[in-house]
Amino acid sequence: RLSSSEVLRYLLSRGVGHVVALQYAHKPGIARELNRYMATLCQEFPGKVTGMATVFPGEEDGGAILREAFESGLQGVKLHAHVQCFDMNSEAMDVIYETCSSAGKPLTMHVGREPKSPAYKCDPYLLCNADKLEQVIKNYPKLNVCVPHLGVDEFTSYKQLIEKYDNLWLDTAMLLADYFPIRNPFTLDEMRSDRIMYGSDFPNIPYAWDRELKRLAESGLPEELLGSVLSRNAAEFYHICPG
Repeated sequence: RLSSSEVLRYLLSRGVGHVVALQYAHKPGIARELNRYMATLCQEFPGKVTGMATVFPGEEDGGAILREAFESGLQGVKLHAHVQCFDMNSEAMDVIYETCSSAGKPLTMHVGREPKSPAYKCDPYLLCNADKLEQVIKNYPKLNVCVPHLGVDEFTSYKQLIEKYDNLWLDTAMLLADYFPIRNPFTLDEMRSDRIMYGSDFPNIPYAWDRELKRLAESGLPEELLGSVLSRNAAEFYHICPG
């Protein structure tokens, strides 16, 4: 099993120019240590890794945990509703939204309904839907939010949301690899091109790490759109300086 440092070293050795590293706390009380570790990884690869902080929604001192993480150099927050079992419209989430918004830090939040699994302790179909997310982005217009997996499986709803709101992005993670059983197909060239970014979910994927990159390269998408999806949009969202 590779360590996080070895995973990053491997990606960078394969020509990946920059890595966004995401994590999430699966229980209260561990976020500070995870954030310290992530900050150390970023220091090990200066200018090559953008690290995201985490916090467990509702845990004590959540705002302080995030402020400390931002002071250590972490550039945003990652949350996962399926694992952390939070309702994105609950009062416990306000401190996270407010802290990120006031600090100008983006929030990557897995709040799409899929994949649903009996292994989760909560039902994501009760916690996650596009209407709930719309309330968040309306309440916090200065908070930039990314929803992974293009919001699977509510593609049409999320397509409409990114057309309506400038503070919402979507990423493509695992959607180009035939992983999800998609009943309502989508095409990237039908979506708002400045709000879609490539995501990999590497290393926790059941296929080759570059499969989706190869499919994008062979997709026939216009070069301008490919450049936006593969680099420019993520650079804007995560505040990545070129170089």
